[in-house]
Amino acid sequence: MQIKEAIILAGGLGTRLKSAVPDLPKCMAPVNGKPFIAYVIEYLKQQGVEKFIFALGYKSESFESFLKEEESTIRYQLSIEQQPLGTGGAIKLACLIATEKNVLITNGDTLFKTDVNKLSAFHLKMGADCTLALKPMHQFERYGVVELNEDYSIKSFKETQYYEEGLINGGLYALNLSDFLNEALPEKFSFEKDYLEALYQKRKMYGLIQEAYFIDIGIPDDYKKAQSEIR
Repeated sequence: MQIKEAIILAGGLGTRLKSAVPDLPKCMAPVNGKPFIAYVIEYLKQQGVEKFIFALGYKSESFESFLKEEESTIRYQLSIEQQPLGTGGAIKLACLIATEKNVLITNGDTLFKTDVNKLSAFHLKMGADCTLALKPMHQFERYGVVELNEDYSIKSFKETQYYEEGLINGGLYALNLSDFLNEALPEKFSFEKDYLEALYQKRKMYGLIQEAYFIDIGIPDDYKKAQSEIR
């Protein structure tokens, strides 16, 4: 069964993109005349996602007006932080209004063209709490590395440093809703540090390797690259 509901984290500040994108959430950075997140939404629609929950915070008004004007055909709900809750807190708040047993989670400033059908099937087959879409990369220093066991369960998370090659966390997940909401997690926390890295040895967490297009516009160089790569 395909996962048809997605939570998109769309509240992050573009602190490293200030020169290029003043006063906008990072996901609203323009790429060839459209906010970057419009490409993320379009890709997920093509992959069969039918319902969207946007986790908003900083400058949510600009995002809401974009939705009303440009994305009036999609089914969506808004989950708005009244104060910064971290990635985990934002996801937890959005999960409270989700309606499916399993949801996709992705960042609004990252486009990872994962095969959602394969991710869904693998996640459900393994009975996973959380499945990470992993991207093989070469000669990089901006990301940490995720190592897998033979059964594709998470073996370790390694810190950010230079690597010749490795699997990175592509920021796209399949998440079992009730398992996640039953965790004793605080209101404000990091999804990556306080959930994934803290609990992977105690929970059913797996990685699915995907050789698919990936870009994260969080730094000016990659934001510039998006202008030539994404249409």
